[in-house]
Amino acid sequence: MSQDSNNLNAQRRQWLASALVGAGQLIYSANALAATQTNATSQTASKTWRLAVVPQLTAVEMTRNWTPIVSALAQAGLNMELVIYPSISKFEPEFLKGHADFVFLNPYHMVMAKRTQRYEPLLRDARPLEGLLVVKADGPVQAIEQLKDHRLSFPAPNAFAASLYIRSMLERKHHLAFDAHYAGTHRNAIRQVLAGDSAAAGVVRTTLEQEPPEVRQAVRVIYTTPPLSPHPLAAHPRVPASVRQQVSQVLLALADKPETTALMGAIQMPSPQAAIYAKDYAPLEQLKIEKFVVVE
Repeated sequence: MSQDSNNLNAQRRQWLASALVGAGQLIYSANALAATQTNATSQTASKTWRLAVVPQLTAVEMTRNWTPIVSALAQAGLNMELVIYPSISKFEPEFLKGHADFVFLNPYHMVMAKRTQRYEPLLRDARPLEGLLVVKADGPVQAIEQLKDHRLSFPAPNAFAASLYIRSMLERKHHLAFDAHYAGTHRNAIRQVLAGDSAAAGVVRTTLEQEPPEVRQAVRVIYTTPPLSPHPLAAHPRVPASVRQQVSQVLLALADKPETTALMGAIQMPSPQAAIYAKDYAPLEQLKIEKFVVVE
């Protein structure tokens, strides 16, 4: 065998050895990546996420409405700790301090959550949000001007459409002086009107529609705010994109099935759609209602 043939065979053996080493490294890298992804999936499946919900109704009602949603998420491998507070002011630190992984909150809360903790909205209902000012149906008040210097009940200072937005409109557009009282929830605000403790109450239309027929018939709407984007479900930036997507898929599926549509209606999201901060909530920053915000 010639010297050239020996050299060629030696080169071939070296190339083959290098190829085998490279293939081995590629297989190792693929296996390592798969193991990492499997481990990450396992950790995600075993993790319990914190879901905080703005208390529009009583704690009992909010728990009853949201428990089926939490159960559906659990069946999909997403364990949630449902956190319900007795008042909106006690709920607000959940997103202001970044405690909640997921949070259902009002539109201006979304602005505050984005500014402070970079939360991102995932879903919102297709139906716009409207704030209402209601009075006793058989009472004398027929116009906003008649509420001057009277006590008005609101769920909380930062309940957006039911309080924050209405108060800003009454002061800026109607130049109305009034005594604001914060009842803790929409339910309480309405009942203070029925009891004669307040002349009017701020609520949102979707919450009023959840009241018993006798309550709805006992009040009358005298003012409606311009429509706005409704309450979103938002996620903290620490939540992986895959988990956010899975949560959205579960809720969209619930709304799409006739047998579970009512569950989404109970949480005021019967027709959920993707929420985009820049389009749906960034415009609220231009309302310049910071002076009416109260942070405890």
